[in-house]
Amino acid sequence: MNDTNYMMQAIEVAAAARLRTSPNPWVGCVIITTDGQAFTGATEAPGGRHAEIVALDAASLANAQLQGATVYTTLEPCNHQGRTGPCTEALINAQVARVVSAITDPDSQVGGQGFQALRNAGINVEIGLCADLVNEQLRPYLHHRTTGRPFVILKMATTLDGRTAAADGTSQWITGETARVASHQMRAESDAIVVGARTVRTDNPSLTTRLVDGPSPQRIVLGSVALDANVHPCLEWDQSLPDLLDTLGQEGVLQVMVEGGATVAASFHRENLVNRYVVYIAPAIMGGADGTPLFSGHGAASIDRMWRGSITSTRMVGDDIEIVIDNNSR
Repeated sequence: MNDTNYMMQAIEVAAAARLRTSPNPWVGCVIITTDGQAFTGATEAPGGRHAEIVALDAASLANAQLQGATVYTTLEPCNHQGRTGPCTEALINAQVARVVSAITDPDSQVGGQGFQALRNAGINVEIGLCADLVNEQLRPYLHHRTTGRPFVILKMATTLDGRTAAADGTSQWITGETARVASHQMRAESDAIVVGARTVRTDNPSLTTRLVDGPSPQRIVLGSVALDANVHPCLEWDQSLPDLLDTLGQEGVLQVMVEGGATVAASFHRENLVNRYVVYIAPAIMGGADGTPLFSGHGAASIDRMWRGSITSTRMVGDDIEIVIDNNSR
């Protein structure tokens, strides 16, 4: 195997830790000893070991010779004392010879200091391998550390003719079971979920991850709802959306999922607060203009003022189509 293969393995290991590490990044590590033994590690829950330490401990438990080993890690090793000790210190003490990392950690406590500490100890450091893949894998974390706000995903389900609910307000269910499972997986990957009070009154959702094995996000309602609503316990928010994102960012929320409805979706969109749009399109047609559109209110006044993003992926999800669009201005 070559460097790329080992880094791809580290990326796979990191993916398995996605649901347990927030607000810390989900990092993967692979250590290859001089005699070819391989040991892997992924970041544990907050307060637990970082990926590099997990891999080092696995090697030590196997009585492997770490001197001269090569370490592949998806993110720059930390060089500060937090809940755990510096990963750089452990790597230096293990006398590894080479560290291959995908990207620099933008966190103010790291920011290149980890790489410098390794180089100062005589360890060969190489940066940039599979950087595009890791930048995407850690995008919520990187966005939070560079902006102070969570990464915002707006998820919408629509018919082919762009309707999210019928004229009587009913919307369950536009898409099929497979798309709903995918949505619940997105919830599990999000630290918080936002809906409007009208959606709660109409659909009385629980906003849990009951269809997947993963943690349910913190629930936030824009407005106030009845005490017996399924969404409780929740935060009822009546201030501005930017203030909400600032507050959540300060609390360590890395990713927020917005589930609408049309008024909430339009509010986030018009204030340019959405980083990623995920739209599920069902093979269904409402057949008229009296249903609820994706966004409420007035749209662009002319074609040259229309918002445009970049489609980053499309796939079939059961009988529905999932389209992911990124906001290039965010």
